Amino acid sequence: MTDPISYPVRLADDIARQLTQLAEHLSQAPSRQAAQILGRVLDCDEGVLGRFTTLMVTGAHFAKDTSEHGLLPPEVWLAIGRAANELHDIGMDLDEHTEVLDALASTVAPAPTTAPKPVPTAMVVRRRR
Repeated sequence: MTDPISYPVRLADDIARQLTQLAEHLSQAPSRQAAQILGRVLDCDEGVLGRFTTLMVTGAHFAKDTSEHGLLPPEVWLAIGRAANELHDIGMDLDEHTEVLDALASTVAPAPTTAPKPVPTAMVVRRRR
């Protein structure tokens, strides 16, 4: 008899597939719709990033308990906890930019004949450690 895959494992697989589909939609979306998608994804409370961070925090609690019982090496718990903390910090960094995405998502597209051509800007990379 085969070992059936549990519902939570199937759910994780389905979410991974849906994230792949979302990335495909994002890559083909016009600017306004892409901004809407990113705004929803980056929402710290209700978005994908916020909820994934919550999932990782929950995983860190599991890893801590399991590590304390000697079933997982402490390094696993520390790595998962560090990942949860980093995701939280990333979410906080990105949160300050969601208003710009929301503004782009809510703008009415101007008539093509009067719209100025977008001007590229220099990329600024900021890394906090």
